[in-house]
Amino acid sequence: MPAFPVRASASSSVVGSLTGTRRPRLIKNTTVIFATAPSTLVAMGDAVEHLKSGFQKFKTEVYDKKPELFEPLKAGQAPKYMVFACSDSRVCPSVTLGLQPGEAFTVRNIAAMVPAYDKTKYTGIGSAIEYAVCALKVEVLVVIGHSCCGGIRALLSLQDGAPDNFHFVENWVKIGFPAKVKVKKEHASVPFDDQCSILEKEAVNVSLENLKTYPFVQEGLAKGTLKLVGAHYDFVSGNFLVWET
Repeated sequence: MPAFPVRASASSSVVGSLTGTRRPRLIKNTTVIFATAPSTLVAMGDAVEHLKSGFQKFKTEVYDKKPELFEPLKAGQAPKYMVFACSDSRVCPSVTLGLQPGEAFTVRNIAAMVPAYDKTKYTGIGSAIEYAVCALKVEVLVVIGHSCCGGIRALLSLQDGAPDNFHFVENWVKIGFPAKVKVKKEHASVPFDDQCSILEKEAVNVSLENLKTYPFVQEGLAKGTLKLVGAHYDFVSGNFLVWET
């Protein structure tokens, strides 16, 4: 437990317990130990144990039983796909698409957005694309949207001049703003939830177009060594839609 030195007036005294309901007053030049509630410690411990046991299960049931899969990966990787997917915990692409270790170089972020080429912004995304295309020589770039996407709802809910609710989210999802404009124009009369469903796919198309602004992607497309694929996973209905640009 962390200990923090504190200063207080000479007349201060400690009243009550640190684990009780009343807030303690502090004695001058003393140290207060901030205790973590036992139930919180148990919950955190369970969370960590879940990770440990999860790896142990993977080790014994997958890793140890498939040396033909994991031994070659020790020498390097040669993935065929680069996958852009949402960070949403419900839509892990390796699980939903049956991708094995070594098959897909993956980037996950809010709403699976891909920004346009810009050497001064979003360099984390740009460097991943460059490495995948130029170093790993991936063949297929896949952008996957999904149902009930909170990032897409945030994009559609943005109001001009309204204060941001987050430090980063609103600015990030604005990457998909052209898709929002299109949906608002072409589907103005449909309910908000239906607009969100449409926008989930249109935002993918914006990301696909943004991929074409990267010079090394342009080169791969021109040579026929790269393919761009859009997709949408509807985990409500259990459907997966795929299209090529």
